[in-house]
Amino acid sequence: MIVLGSTSEVAQAFVEKALQEGEKFERIYLFTSNRETTERFARHIDVKFLQQSEIIELDLTKNIDYSRFEQISSGLLFCATGYLGEGTEEGLYDNKNTERIIDINYAKLVPVINYFAHKFENRRSGTIIGLSSVAGERGRQSNFIYGSAKAAFTAYLSGLRNYLFDKKVHVLTVKPGFMATKMTEGLPLNPKLTATPKQAADCIFKAYKKQKNVAYVLPVWGIIMMIIRNIPEFIFKKLKL
Repeated sequence: MIVLGSTSEVAQAFVEKALQEGEKFERIYLFTSNRETTERFARHIDVKFLQQSEIIELDLTKNIDYSRFEQISSGLLFCATGYLGEGTEEGLYDNKNTERIIDINYAKLVPVINYFAHKFENRRSGTIIGLSSVAGERGRQSNFIYGSAKAAFTAYLSGLRNYLFDKKVHVLTVKPGFMATKMTEGLPLNPKLTATPKQAADCIFKAYKKQKNVAYVLPVWGIIMMIIRNIPEFIFKKLKL
């Protein structure tokens, strides 16, 4: 199993869920830009599940040496890589903030997934799970830089799913909605619309086993986003969302 963004609470909860459900992995490759945090998780799954893992350092803001990945073989890729960035007006006009949001959520991430998708295609098997966001379904003034990157990532996953379908590789797009994680800590989230990492992991694992194409962690988000998508633009542009 390959885990991109292995410091993510959702990614770690999914790994634990899969191991608890009896999934067998010869090795789990934990891609991370934070070795110390990832080492703690690697020790945890070693002690609790006797699961071997290998930490691969990956910083999407720097040049990537793909030759380091040549020997990595897997049938499952889980991508929880994400960066919310600064959504205020100051952040909007900070080009370094904008570039970081776009690089981590899309521009530098897609080539990494493509690298492994090619391996899956050649083997004609495997599953790719990508965590996108409901923020990508319509641009809203509060976070449209992040939302636009997630919109691009959602479109990428859709196209990849279409392309890999007859190659026997499945692609699952996950749209979590509000999540109680480090990335959203301090934000005023509605508890009725907010999922825990464990809830997300349970939902994603079920969707993975059923080979769903798109999954909302909390079903209510499917309804909410259907309404938002259908608000006429002349009304929507006046809303404070």
